[in-house]
Amino acid sequence: MMKLSEMTGIEISKMIKSGEISVKEVLQDTFDRIDKTEKTFNCYVTVDKEYALQQAEKVQKLIDSGDLDDSPLAGVPIAVKDNICVKDKLTTCSSKILYNFKPVYNATVVEKIQKAGMIIIGKTNMDEFAMGSTTETSAFKITKNPWNESKVPGGSSGGSAACIAAKESVIALGSDTGGSIRQPASYCGVTGLKPTYGTVSRYGLVAFASSLDQIGPLGRDALDCAALYEIISGKDEKDATSMEFDKFSFSDIKNYSLKGKKIGVPTSYFGKGLAPDVKQRVLESIEIFKSLGAEVEEFDLDIIKYAVPTYYIIACAEACSNLSRYDGIKYGYSADSKNILDTFIKSRSEGFGLEVKRRIMLGNFVLSSGYYDAYYNKALKAKKLIQDAFFKAFDKYDFLVGPVAPDTAPSIGENLSDPLKMYMADIYTVMINIAGVPALSIPCGVDKGNMPIGLQLIGKPLDEKTILSAAYEFQRNTDFHKQCSPLL
Repeated sequence: MMKLSEMTGIEISKMIKSGEISVKEVLQDTFDRIDKTEKTFNCYVTVDKEYALQQAEKVQKLIDSGDLDDSPLAGVPIAVKDNICVKDKLTTCSSKILYNFKPVYNATVVEKIQKAGMIIIGKTNMDEFAMGSTTETSAFKITKNPWNESKVPGGSSGGSAACIAAKESVIALGSDTGGSIRQPASYCGVTGLKPTYGTVSRYGLVAFASSLDQIGPLGRDALDCAALYEIISGKDEKDATSMEFDKFSFSDIKNYSLKGKKIGVPTSYFGKGLAPDVKQRVLESIEIFKSLGAEVEEFDLDIIKYAVPTYYIIACAEACSNLSRYDGIKYGYSADSKNILDTFIKSRSEGFGLEVKRRIMLGNFVLSSGYYDAYYNKALKAKKLIQDAFFKAFDKYDFLVGPVAPDTAPSIGENLSDPLKMYMADIYTVMINIAGVPALSIPCGVDKGNMPIGLQLIGKPLDEKTILSAAYEFQRNTDFHKQCSPLL
C-alpha cells in the first residue's frame, strides 16, 4: 500500500471519505513527518497542532454526515504562507516588525479552504515581506532545500514549496509577485500555479506590490493545484481588483487533448545565461508535448530585455507605499524612543531587514521628484508593451512554454551577497505578473547535480484550464513529479 506521504491531496481525501482513514490519522502522519524533518529544513514559522486537531474534529463530523462530499480536498492538511492572515494566529511575513502580529480576521482564501474542509497545520517561512528569491531574507530562519541542505528552496514562497518537497504537507498556499510560487516550485520539484490577476482574492494578503501580487496553490501535481484553485478562486466583494468570470472546475482538466494545440516557444528564453542542463530538460519536455500531438513553433519575444527593470521599478514603488504603514505605533514591533519621530525611525530601522530597506529606498527614489518620469512613468509604458506582446502571442498560440529559472537552486549565501544576480534570476517569471496572465511550474527532470528543474506553462488571461490540462497530460505521461529527494 502506498504511504500517505506519497499520496496526493485528492487521493487522501477519497480515502477519508471512504472511511479507510480518519482526518486525525492523516494529521498525525503529517505531524510525524514534521517532527522528523522540520529541524533540518525549517519550512515553517509556526506549527499549530492543537488548532489543527480542533479543526479535524469538526471536519470529520462534516465528512461523516456527507456535507463535504463535493469538496475534492476535504480533510487534507494545508500549509499557509505567513503573509496570509489567519484569525488570531501569528502572521509575521517573516519580519521582525510583525513578530507578534495576530490578525483579527481571516483572509478570504482562508475562509474558503476552511469551508472546503481543509486543515491548516501551520504558517510557512518566506522571504521577508515576500522580498527575495531564496527565503534567506526571513528574519527568523533560513529554509533549506529538501533535495540538498546546502541549497536554497527559492522564494519568496520557499517554505511552502519546501514543506511539500519534504512531505511535511500535502498541499500549500503561496503568493506570487514576480515568480514567488513558480520559482520555488521549480527549485523544489513540486507543482505551483500563479493564477490570472484578479481571479483569487487578495483580501487578507499582506501587500508587497498590489498590482502584481497573487495568491496561488502549490502541490504534488497539477490535479491537486487545480482542485485547490477551484476552491480559492472567485469574485470577492472585499477585494476591488477581483473579477467576475466563469467558475473553473478542476474535473474539466481530465478531458483534454493536446492534439492540434499550438504551443509557442519564445526563442529569447533560450539565450545567454540559461544553464545547459535546464535548456536540455526544457527542450526534451517540448518534444514530449509534440509526441502528444501538439504543434510547436518558435517565436520572438524580445521584450524580455525590459522585464526585470520594469518589474523592480513598479514593485519597489508599490512596496515603499505599502510598507509605510509599519511605523511602530499601530501594531508589530515598536522601538523604545523619546518621541514619535524617533519611534518611526527606530522601529523601521530595527524592524526591517536589509533587502526590505533596499527596496523601500529604490521605491522612494523612482517616485521622487525629478525621477518619476525617468523611471516610474517609463516602467508603466514598458508594462503596456509587455502586455501587448503577450496578447499578440496568444492570438496565435494556445499557450507558451519555457524555463522557470535560468538555473537550478543556488547554494545558500550565493545570491544573497549579490542582489543583482538574485534579481536577474527572475527574468523568466516577472513578465507574467506584469502581464497579469496565469502561469504554472511543473517538474521536468533534474540536472547533473540531481537538483530539480521546472518547466513553465504560460496561459491566456482567465485560461487556467488550458495550462493545468496540458500539465495534467504531461504528468500522466511522465513521472518527473513523482521523483523525490534522496534525503527523504
